[in-house]
Amino acid sequence: MRYVDVLRPGGPEVMIVTDGRTPSVGPDDVRISVRAAGVNRADLLQRAGAYPPPSSASPILGLEVAGVISAVGERATPLWHVGDEVCALVDGGGYATECVAPLTQCLPLPAGLSMTEAAALPEAVFTVWYNVFRRCRLAAGETLLVHGGTSGIGVIAIQLAHAIGARVFTTAGSPEKCATCIQLGADVAIDYRSADFVDVIMERTEGRGVDVILDMVGGPYVERNIRVLGLEGRLAQIAFMQGSLVTIDLLPMMTKRLTLTGSTMRRLPAREKAVLTQEIARRAWPLIERGKVIPVVAATFPLDHVADAHRAMEGAHIGKIVLTM
Repeated sequence: MRYVDVLRPGGPEVMIVTDGRTPSVGPDDVRISVRAAGVNRADLLQRAGAYPPPSSASPILGLEVAGVISAVGERATPLWHVGDEVCALVDGGGYATECVAPLTQCLPLPAGLSMTEAAALPEAVFTVWYNVFRRCRLAAGETLLVHGGTSGIGVIAIQLAHAIGARVFTTAGSPEKCATCIQLGADVAIDYRSADFVDVIMERTEGRGVDVILDMVGGPYVERNIRVLGLEGRLAQIAFMQGSLVTIDLLPMMTKRLTLTGSTMRRLPAREKAVLTQEIARRAWPLIERGKVIPVVAATFPLDHVADAHRAMEGAHIGKIVLTM
């Protein structure tokens, strides 16, 4: 197979495409002939040496793929067969022409979507569903604040929340990005460069605040998130682009009975990912197949241009960056 090798921790230039041995298939795995692979910020952190993979995972970059099953383990059938078109959440190995995935983390290619579009789904859908709907229990009629509304995670969070009947607030970094958020289903999009999201939300909710927040910023946003949460509010922290060390006043957490939680999808136990896959197949996949939730692909790059894909990921974009094989 061909795959992306990281020569040493560093910038995009440390990645090269080379040849390697096709991975073997375990009894509970399938091997996928990869047609497209999503690019995520976790890949950039791993490339830089700041996010080492779990010891059980492939050291190759890439956490989500779409393609055609080329081999199956002995326990994969009757669920999956050679030739099935799938997309999958993987613990590593996606930046390659062949990738092994646990059979319990595969989903059928959604009807009407291309391989490129399908590759933009797994990491975002799994992350949003687990944090917003499982851990924070967002329900119809409640309010959700999504920070980074035009990120790969953000565009999926807005659409899923809108589809189940929640009211959605979001932040983004330009009028163009805010307009995209509204088109995707956000009720209110706040340009954080020109307005304070706390002031806007408290005004638009008549002082009640929001029920759930999905945040990938961290740092100074944590204290402001706590201020904007309403009674019984829930905050899900999934990244910390502005830092993980913060000082907060715990009194509002007590008086408003708040829940502060977070997760990293890559280190979630396999059995929990298996249950999550079944739940997503039952509840989220029909929304995607009906066009209620659509993947937003900002740009695609051939595997040989993986360094350019990472540079694009580091810059301004809307939606996902995808590698094509």
